[in-house]
Amino acid sequence: MGDPCERKNATTKPKSLHDDSAGYRILKEGEAEILIHRNDVFYNKAQVVNRDLSIAVLRTYVDKRNEEHKVRRCEEVAAKIASVDGRLERTSDHEASPLDEETTKEHEDRQAWSLSNIKQGDDSDATAQGNKEVKEAKPLKVLEALAASGLRALRYAREVEGLGSVIAIDNDKVAFEACKQNVKLNGPFACSKVEPELADARVYMLTRPKEFDVVDLDPYGSPSIFLDSAVQSVVDGGMLMCTATDMAVLCGNDGDVCYSKYGSYPSKGKYCHEMALRILLACIESHANRYKRYIVPVLSVSVDFYIRVFVRIYTSANAMKSAPLKLSYVYQCTGCDSFHLQALARTVSKVLSLFLLACPFLMLESRRSISYIFALLLNHCNFESMLDEDDLIWTFSPFKHNSVRYAPAYGPVVPQECSDCGKRFNLAGPIWSASIHDQEWISSILSNVVSLKDRYPAYERISAVLTAISEELLDVPLYVSLHSLSATLKCESPSAVMFRSAVMNAGYRMSGTHANPLGLKSDAPMSVIWDIMRCWVKLHPVKSRPSDQPGSVILAKEPTIQANFARLKCSSGGKDKKRARFLPNPEGHWGPKPRAGRQIKSKKRSLFLGPDRVNRLKVQDNPDEPETKPQNLETGVDPKEKRRFLSSIKECTTSAEG
Repeated sequence: MGDPCERKNATTKPKSLHDDSAGYRILKEGEAEILIHRNDVFYNKAQVVNRDLSIAVLRTYVDKRNEEHKVRRCEEVAAKIASVDGRLERTSDHEASPLDEETTKEHEDRQAWSLSNIKQGDDSDATAQGNKEVKEAKPLKVLEALAASGLRALRYAREVEGLGSVIAIDNDKVAFEACKQNVKLNGPFACSKVEPELADARVYMLTRPKEFDVVDLDPYGSPSIFLDSAVQSVVDGGMLMCTATDMAVLCGNDGDVCYSKYGSYPSKGKYCHEMALRILLACIESHANRYKRYIVPVLSVSVDFYIRVFVRIYTSANAMKSAPLKLSYVYQCTGCDSFHLQALARTVSKVLSLFLLACPFLMLESRRSISYIFALLLNHCNFESMLDEDDLIWTFSPFKHNSVRYAPAYGPVVPQECSDCGKRFNLAGPIWSASIHDQEWISSILSNVVSLKDRYPAYERISAVLTAISEELLDVPLYVSLHSLSATLKCESPSAVMFRSAVMNAGYRMSGTHANPLGLKSDAPMSVIWDIMRCWVKLHPVKSRPSDQPGSVILAKEPTIQANFARLKCSSGGKDKKRARFLPNPEGHWGPKPRAGRQIKSKKRSLFLGPDRVNRLKVQDNPDEPETKPQNLETGVDPKEKRRFLSSIKECTTSAEG
């Protein structure tokens, strides 16, 4: 491919893309700069939140990886010291030899270094022997599978310390040339870090298994076609960062398309944005399980018009077997907001009664055979005593090292008709029902963002999102909408503080969700939620409705608990009340943009870009042409000409009638 900086100055104009460079403009984001020319290469300003968040996660991953490497190397040193101790014990009764003296000296040196290093907690004062034993972690190798202009790869290289190289791939020649020019524009340092490649991302990842520490997937639309090769190209313990922008598919508008891409059927519940995250995680887990790998989500975000997940990938055939425990189906009522989760699998303990197994052998005449059988059981089984009332029952597991197995879950968890409103259920899923965040990671990422807020262009937005995520209940999947509950009952909506207080006074937990400002997550069952709403309606009566409506059926039942709406101090939300959780869009038309190279005309162009942007683009595209009269964006016709034409038609019609 050659050095992209070879015989070129960092400020050279990109002549390979266009002979006339007057149409280019320099765009700066963070510490990176790129050249923009019309819509030749895809760029979306709204994705600055995505890029800033990815940089924050990548910085945290570098720190976590260094800590894990340090602990792992210390454990290896401790294992070596233990092996030396064993050799010394075996030779203690024999006459010392020169080899034994050398081994003893080696042991003492390593032990002295290890103890001092562990006490100090860092490698700053380590001796030469220590430096040989505990080596620093290798620099990260990052792959951006769909680079386009290369802005993300350039920001990674310039803003994240500890990266060795960033491979920027794109299979479009125009995007590849633009990426090379942008790398040159950012100087020699970027040239030494970023390596543009013209290749198909799927083939590139498939031919390089377990090679990259971080793989970033940010396609235009669905990432499903890249997942199989991506989970294979990540090293053990590496990071996969994945974006999906096809929210209409993931949120239930096209269920059959969602199933064909992600292997899961969506639901149109109020929790659809969080369900989209869980569908994507379940899809990644499914691809990873085919290669005896599994995922551990550290952060999952639904923001603007897309979702973004950050997962670590590990290899373990034994841990992979527990994957069905993290998946569930969703029963969504068609009449009200009630939903229930059905686990895909359950845990079965391999415990049998010793008495039941030993009874057939007690009838043997030979005492020798009986003693042999019991000796065999003692050697190959784990015994534990369980006291059940007055009887002492001895049980054992016939598999010492694997006393747990997995079986299909019992079901269904709901009857044919909803117990709250009497309507039937729709089935959706499977989805990822385990935690989608890691609290330790969220705290580290948020502290990093706050400490380096000047280096994040979208600091206010990502700090708000991370703050909302840090306050979520991590072990509660999906959420309910307070306004939707009130709409079902046709009643006045209680305030979020009052509803939170009622749930918490009933002995349950409750939090908000970053995916919806009106969403509330709780471990309370739906029966308790509806009982609280019934108590609220008793305090705020509603008009009578037809008896067959879901709200009327719910209110016809008496509450089984007495809700207490007394306000609690902790019911108002998060601890940091001064920090915003949800911010408005910074500008109009803050959303998806057209594909690269696509020509947007008339009404569609104004919807994508906005009227002001359309007029500016017209001037940029034709700078030499004289300024024309304003035209109607819907029809492309001058309004004055249109009125003159209509008036002439009217005059002709009047004269013809006369």
